[in-house]
Amino acid sequence: MEERGGYGQFCPVSMAAEVLCTRWTALVIRELLCGTTRFNDLRRGVPRMSPALLSKRLKDLEKAGIIVAVPRGTGAVEYHLSPAGEDLRPIIMSLGFWGQRWVESELSLKNLDPSLLMWDMRRNLNPEPLPPGRCTIQFQYPELPDSRQNWWMVIDGGEVDLCGFDPGYEIDLLVRSSLKTMTAIWMGFVKIPQELSAGRLELEGDRQVAGAMQKWLSLSPFAPEPRRVA
Repeated sequence: MEERGGYGQFCPVSMAAEVLCTRWTALVIRELLCGTTRFNDLRRGVPRMSPALLSKRLKDLEKAGIIVAVPRGTGAVEYHLSPAGEDLRPIIMSLGFWGQRWVESELSLKNLDPSLLMWDMRRNLNPEPLPPGRCTIQFQYPELPDSRQNWWMVIDGGEVDLCGFDPGYEIDLLVRSSLKTMTAIWMGFVKIPQELSAGRLELEGDRQVAGAMQKWLSLSPFAPEPRRVA
């Protein structure tokens, strides 16, 4: 049961915490700050959050003046940050940088989720180093169940689509590793050449695409933050 009621303090920290510190709220705001506006796309960014709770959090954020729900002609609704919501960007980013700086990496790497990792990589992928025309990159995590083992990114005309099923295109590059290895690469805990040399990462296919992986993968926005823990 979620705790009801506020802290009963006039302090601005207390009042802000009443809005921002309920479970999942900071992650929903993170997704909105990343440019996600549609309900189903928000769900992909918080895959373990129930649709009912996501709907409630969106209503709470709208009531608090942090987001604005914009109806579309098709009956769909888009969610956009208000000026108050956009003002949270440095706060949410600072939380991420603090976690990257101080939270033990092995603790972080216990929280593995292929759908969240692939969604995060999709929206940060840089198409510029890739060859012109359509490019299809398959990611394979052999230790996962069949239904979650294979993912495809299709890059075409600067747009990046993520598929959890075979799109039927010729594969330009197959990237094979454990989910833990790819998450560690994405978070900047380890380097691609290091994992290739150790045999924990395998690349099969177009050499140009494989050689440019560090450039098109981009890494997490928090990866450049210097680590302060071992």
